Amino acid sequence: MFLKIIIFIHILSATIWTGGHLILSFTFLPKALKYNDFSILETFESRYERIGIPALLLLVITGIYMATQYTPDLFLFDFTDHYTKHISIKFILLIATLLLALHARLVLIPKKNLKPLSYHIIAVTLIAVAFVFVGFSTRSGGLL
Repeated sequence: MFLKIIIFIHILSATIWTGGHLILSFTFLPKALKYNDFSILETFESRYERIGIPALLLLVITGIYMATQYTPDLFLFDFTDHYTKHISIKFILLIATLLLALHARLVLIPKKNLKPLSYHIIAVTLIAVAFVFVGFSTRSGGLL
């Protein structure tokens, strides 16, 4: 029963993380680019971060817990194993997300560099959707 609660928290957090980035990419980003107004993104981020960052942290914590449950031998890197393959892909996506977020936070946001930040936003959104796809593939028996 505990694992099912963890899975539910993971899915709910993924909904918040991915949904927030889809809203950002399809609603706020086009408006910010149209008016060349960085403050539109700042306003969204200041509100979304209160729920988005905790959701991301919960995703990482629940994801690590589930990885230990489904693949106790994860670090043997047996990519013929269904779960190891999918979890490894998720780790790569997580690293890409973190690198993009760090670059955006440390370089692009302080300079209010809208156009390059827009590419980061689109990339993080695509990665978030890829996370959902890989998670679905994991639970559905494999599309990858």
